Amino acid sequence: AFELEVKQVSQNIYAIVGEMAQRSPENRGNNATFGLVITKAGAVLIDSGGTFKGAEQIDAAIKTVTNKPVKIVINSGGQDHRWLGNDYFKANGARIIASTAAVEDHKERGNGQLEALGFLVGDKGLAGTEAVYADETFDERLSLDFGGVHFELIASGGAHTPGDAVIWLPNAKVAFTGDMVYLERMLGIGDFSNFKNWIVAFEAMAALGPKHIVPGHGNPSTLERATAETYDYLVNLNTRVSKVLENGGEIAEATAV
Repeated sequence: AFELEVKQVSQNIYAIVGEMAQRSPENRGNNATFGLVITKAGAVLIDSGGTFKGAEQIDAAIKTVTNKPVKIVINSGGQDHRWLGNDYFKANGARIIASTAAVEDHKERGNGQLEALGFLVGDKGLAGTEAVYADETFDERLSLDFGGVHFELIASGGAHTPGDAVIWLPNAKVAFTGDMVYLERMLGIGDFSNFKNWIVAFEAMAALGPKHIVPGHGNPSTLERATAETYDYLVNLNTRVSKVLENGGEIAEATAV
């Protein structure tokens, strides 16, 4: 089995780094990076894992750095590994929070995600996984104070998925970006992605001035690296494809970019 790596970002703030390959029985659908903030009142988890067993694996990783239970789970977006572990943590007493757009996306694409996971992680890997939606939602922004830590949850307006949100810790200057930032691997851009607004959303995140970035995929890093590997890629792709189409080029030529 692929083991998650827990990496400290700042005091009481961690990244839980999963595999960067495809979802598989070995990684339990946890082919992503998750976040953890330890507070006086308990732990806050950013993203609950790709399956019920994936959530169990994340919980075991958390226990390597704290014995405090997970009291809040924040789903940062619409991909399966952001929310399909909700059932596990809710059953253990956690509040689940997500943007309104994320929950709408979960409801729209959840069955398809479960079906795809069945092929990728197998029936045994998917056992126990049920679609459980957030109890608390927000449209654009939510200020949250918990256990002496201040969180700002900021909806992107649509990036990799319609419900992507940044979880911003202003005092520590840490941004949990979810799938707005990919490091060490290619970006995933699907028909559910809002490609142009992704660029705008990244700029808004960057304007916060984060010292540390915990991406949706890859190891924690800096805004500089996130800009190079995600933002510059998006801008380059947009610029070159737009130029082809504006000059009367064919779709095949744009695809070749």
